[in-house]
Amino acid sequence: MKKTIVVGVTGGIAAYKMVELVEKLKTQGNRTVVVMTPSAMKITSSKDFEKASGEKVISELFQKNFDYRKILKARKVEHISLVQSANLIVIAPATANIIAKLAQGIADDYLTTSILAATCPIIICPSMNVYMWHHPATQKNISILKSFGYHIIDPDSGMLACGYEGQGRLAAIETILQQINNLTKLTKQLQGKRIVVTAGGTREPIDDVRFITNKSSGKMGAAIAESAYLRGADVLLLRAKTSVKPRLDIKEKLFETADDLEKLLLKEIRDYDICIHTAAVSDFSIKNIKGKLSSDEKHTVILEPRQKILDQIKRVNPKIFLVAFKAEVGLSDKQLLEKARKIQANMIVANHVGRSDRGFESDNNEVFILGKTIRHVLLSPKSVVSEIILDEIVRAC
Repeated sequence: MKKTIVVGVTGGIAAYKMVELVEKLKTQGNRTVVVMTPSAMKITSSKDFEKASGEKVISELFQKNFDYRKILKARKVEHISLVQSANLIVIAPATANIIAKLAQGIADDYLTTSILAATCPIIICPSMNVYMWHHPATQKNISILKSFGYHIIDPDSGMLACGYEGQGRLAAIETILQQINNLTKLTKQLQGKRIVVTAGGTREPIDDVRFITNKSSGKMGAAIAESAYLRGADVLLLRAKTSVKPRLDIKEKLFETADDLEKLLLKEIRDYDICIHTAAVSDFSIKNIKGKLSSDEKHTVILEPRQKILDQIKRVNPKIFLVAFKAEVGLSDKQLLEKARKIQANMIVANHVGRSDRGFESDNNEVFILGKTIRHVLLSPKSVVSEIILDEIVRAC
């Protein structure tokens, strides 16, 4: 099936190199649409891109004779329609300016406005002076884009257009092309699979106004749900009411307590192929007191161990591929793995959550994936970790 690739060209000297990329994408049978920023238009000719792609180059957010009434009548906005039909977007060269804009959500031209509306995989190919690349602001912005789930192809090292030597040169065209092909293949990798993902922490009421909970933000579960969705899976996200919302338009149902999640999950999993249970479920139930406890006196709260939801999943659907998460505090890696091995599941993802730079509430994670072998994923953005977890699931299934 023909794929639609949007190539965003910004105002870097390497802009002229993108004609070769567009030609190769077109030769592969892709519909390739080039979007140029105003700065890029001053560096290289749009006619070269139109000849290479066979498509009109887009550069202006508001075309001549723009009439808002036509938009309202047709209910169609060009840049929204384009990116919603795209299988992938690649921005190359990506200047420090465009990287900063995307990191902060600035939308002041056709390309940046389109990116905010995109739901497909996005590749960023930085190209700039060595000192610009290593500047803390640029590196911070790159980290933000990685947390969004964007794919970054780091620049190569060598002689730069400015005369300096170092890292900053646009990655080779073949490298960019290979990454595009790899990601477009992923978009159908899980097609036909039904996956249910749980995310976030439960809240157990003490009285009618107070509760106990945990630090889970749901970021890991949301990242996995988004990655599975982009790979073509039919995804249902069971999400805690207070957890982060996914970026994409994924089916979801909300829960608050462990009992809520248990009822939802055991009802839904009968018709699903894979369950990825990342939710941080309370291990205890509390005898709930009606009304509001008085703050003028002491109270005793009794925590009673509750039946684990994880232990019930296979009973309801013996054929489901179950991925469990094991979070621990204060253990060595060896101790963490020993605890994880005791869990009955097809795959276990184990991680430390007592460190501020990973796990609960953080945008990053470091995990061990226990399947037929053990894979150690070093500290990375959760969007990257989610892709690796799904790679392992695909291999195992």
